[in-house]
Amino acid sequence: MELNELTEKVIGAAHKVLFKLKPGLDEKLYERALIIELTKQGIRCESQKQFPVLYEGENIGTLIPDLIVDDLLIVDPKVATAFNDTHVAQMIGYLNITGLKTALLLNFKHASLGIKRVSN
Repeated sequence: MELNELTEKVIGAAHKVLFKLKPGLDEKLYERALIIELTKQGIRCESQKQFPVLYEGENIGTLIPDLIVDDLLIVDPKVATAFNDTHVAQMIGYLNITGLKTALLLNFKHASLGIKRVSN
């Protein structure tokens, strides 16, 4: 599946999750519901996939993004008043470590879904 089509499907699934669950829940609940919705659509999701973080060739720890979708897209559900520079910087770091090119921040805090696409 092409990245733009995948992104649209993920956003559509997130809208459906928010419509059914409503705002105000914990991020992990939205994440789990999103996995169910994407899986129903035949889209592969990996939750909490681990990536080694290397510095000067040595492993200094592990990066664990919330969701990797179809090995193309990082998806990070949030429940925040608004996206801020820290959220964006985190996604840029995740993209750098994973080698992926695009991340989606999805904000379930309000009645309308907040969406921020971050590219590397």
